Amino acid sequence: MRLTFLGTGSAMPVPDRVQTGLLLDSGDRSLLVDCGSGVLHRLASTDVGYEGVSSVLLTHHHLDHVADLLPLLKARWLAGEEHLEVVGPAGTKSLLDGLLDVHDYLRGRVDLSVREVGPAEFSVAGFDVAATETVHSMDCLAYRFSAGDDTPGERTGDIVFSGDSEATARLANFADGAAVLAHDCSFPDGVDVSNHPTPSQLGAALAGHDVGRVYLTHLYPHTEGRHEEMLASIGSRYDGEVRFARDGLRVEV
Repeated sequence: MRLTFLGTGSAMPVPDRVQTGLLLDSGDRSLLVDCGSGVLHRLASTDVGYEGVSSVLLTHHHLDHVADLLPLLKARWLAGEEHLEVVGPAGTKSLLDGLLDVHDYLRGRVDLSVREVGPAEFSVAGFDVAATETVHSMDCLAYRFSAGDDTPGERTGDIVFSGDSEATARLANFADGAAVLAHDCSFPDGVDVSNHPTPSQLGAALAGHDVGRVYLTHLYPHTEGRHEEMLASIGSRYDGEVRFARDGLRVEV
């Protein structure tokens, strides 16, 4: 599998970080995970392109994760693509219905299918996915994408995306043994925040767990210029490899 970070920013994007979006592709399969503002433009710069993405998986419905959904639908319609599947937590159908009520000329332009999922195992776009609930200000799911390697006692090639979440033991356990964890780390230490983790909180939650590499994402402007101290804070509690994600970064798993 290949993971491409399309957007590593937040509801307050900075010039080099658009809002949240990740692209998974593996051979003839591709899946867009979240679709915040700016993600469609980033997707257009990939080899897959928006023409190659017929399935979107949402972690939750905050605007910085869904703002480019209808622009994606419109771009696919204008490009002659006929299908779009949107999968997400409860309320996803109401979200799409509401968006299409506002922009009703887009209704029926493509064959749109909507599926709602919960904290369970399911398949989307040919990827096997497990989901777990996160701690956020609205219902949100974290996802683990299986590489199909279940050799006992060995780290898998799985990719985990936290969605938006506080750092929790449940999420750390969910990611244990994965090759890659992309985790929300929105603010540096010293910011009084809930629903997102600070580095010290994330390091404490990950301590004792085995993850191949952790990428920090969903970065607010507050983190600019403070990356080294954030990494040091995590490293004082968690001894695994941690890096900052950036828009356009591609990771082969």
